[in-house]
Amino acid sequence: MSRHVAIVTDSTAYLPPQTMERHGITAVPLTVVLGDQALEEGTEISARSLAAALQKRRSVTTSRPSPEVFAAAYRAVAEGGATGIVSLHLSAEFSGTYDAAELAAKDAPVPVRVVDTGMVAMALGFCALAAAEAAEAGGGLDEAVTAAEKRAAGTAAFFYVDTLDYLRRGGRIGAAQALLGSALAVKPLLQLDGGRIEMLEKVRTASKAIARLEEIVAARAGTGAVDIAVHHLAAPDGAERLAERLRARIPGLADLHVSEVGAVIGAHTGPGLLGAVVAPR
Repeated sequence: MSRHVAIVTDSTAYLPPQTMERHGITAVPLTVVLGDQALEEGTEISARSLAAALQKRRSVTTSRPSPEVFAAAYRAVAEGGATGIVSLHLSAEFSGTYDAAELAAKDAPVPVRVVDTGMVAMALGFCALAAAEAAEAGGGLDEAVTAAEKRAAGTAAFFYVDTLDYLRRGGRIGAAQALLGSALAVKPLLQLDGGRIEMLEKVRTASKAIARLEEIVAARAGTGAVDIAVHHLAAPDGAERLAERLRARIPGLADLHVSEVGAVIGAHTGPGLLGAVVAPR
């Protein structure tokens, strides 16, 4: 990690801890509110605990980090020797995290460039990695931001959910779309588009939806060098099967990550989520 430019992201990037440590990336946690308890993602609530709460229909909401939390993170990074920070976050369409980071950046002890990547999960994680690698190669703030934005521009995320109810409750998808899916008893395939969650296709059964997800991801990956992340919530077997099929189908596959999403994203998708991020190099 460059001693001049540090990378900060948030807990929804879902980067493996060893990867964050290797590249010196700092993640600021979002909060999950379970009943009357406010719990930090990644340390105080697990994805499995969240899935169990959702299955029991307990009240679950999420909230952004406060500007004070970001300010503390920026101070700590600066005290560690950084003379500049690139702060990369999930889509501002989903959360006020970007706005909180912007507020904190104004009074940070070193220059901070805050970027709304328009991404989430490992789509955001791959952007953070690109910025870290640019910094490690000796790049400054501009080079790290450019690397992250270039990665974001080429990255796509597709996912399957058992029901649109959780996305509807959290305001992440329109009520009309959610009601249409329920009325037709279809299984939705969704995508990230312009920082928003949009309906991609409606498929009649779960098995057909997952098969179609595989086809879409393989087609988007093409034949060039590409990184893939497979995400799930309470569906580890399905995630491993999808990962194995993608390994066999994608000739230019470089890295493939399989991981459970954290509590913040899980709160809005519900158990049974299966998704894939495609990030060309």
